[in-house]
Amino acid sequence: MKAMIVNGTGGADSFKQIEMDKPEVKQGQLIIEVKATSINPIDVMLRSTDTPWSKNLPKVLHGDVAGIVVSVGEEVTRFAVGDEVFGCAGGISGVNGALAEFMAVDPQLMAKKPNNISFSEAAALPLVSITAWEALIDKMKIGVNDHILIHGAAGGVGHIAVQLAKYLGARVSATATDRTLSKAKELGADHLINIKYQSVNEYVKALTNNGGFDAVFDTVAGENIKNSFAAVKFNGSVATTLPIADPLQIALKGLSFHSVLMLIPLTENIGKKHHGEILTNIAHLVEQGHIKPQLDNQKFSIWDVAKAHAYFESGKAIGKVVLEA
Repeated sequence: MKAMIVNGTGGADSFKQIEMDKPEVKQGQLIIEVKATSINPIDVMLRSTDTPWSKNLPKVLHGDVAGIVVSVGEEVTRFAVGDEVFGCAGGISGVNGALAEFMAVDPQLMAKKPNNISFSEAAALPLVSITAWEALIDKMKIGVNDHILIHGAAGGVGHIAVQLAKYLGARVSATATDRTLSKAKELGADHLINIKYQSVNEYVKALTNNGGFDAVFDTVAGENIKNSFAAVKFNGSVATTLPIADPLQIALKGLSFHSVLMLIPLTENIGKKHHGEILTNIAHLVEQGHIKPQLDNQKFSIWDVAKAHAYFESGKAIGKVVLEA
């Protein structure tokens, strides 16, 4: 089969197309014909820099995948040949990813593709949907009448989080920039905050009467985490997808703080079943019209992955960057 590989870290031009053996199905595995994948920041990090997961890095990157089951291993009962599936199932910890014609996957990490969207749209969902679900439902337990602030509302994780929070019955305030404000509006947030023109103090006063938000989901982090701690109420909840340098405000405001790392099942071989369960729930929400993945207008082939990575790193994308087989 054809595959795009990397040999060590490098720029977007470090991908190389080769012929390699098609994976053979093993007990407890599926082989899927890859139809689409999408780019997440972790894919760029693994390609370009040393990370905590650089050891045992496979040659074939990309975790997100959507495709068709072509072979089913012994003891697999949830899937059959011909099923259309999606998941985040490789590209890390020695498991080859989706930049190839075929991919071996653990069925625990997979779910049947929503029947009302394309393979490209399905491939945009796994990592970002699991991350949003773990933050809002598993950790912060967002519910009816909670007022949540979501930073980076038009981003990969953020745009799913806004839609999921609305489904859960929460009141949603969302930050965006001039360039992404219209996209954030389409997602259904109750209040839009243009960070170019509104300070944290201003929008906390306007939207919470200075009381602070019940919860904050920060998909931007870095220096922005200070804004999250300033915006949340005393005894509120904050979740973020990136490390923080100073935990002092967590203690001073009595916060429940949550770090979200959806890679743990992939790197530590624990909790895989829950990822499949989350994606099954996400598929139902997509089919019911509660969640719709947002794709960037630029189209790429898997075999043009270098161009796709370069575009992603340019910061011009609005929505998920998807590559089709």
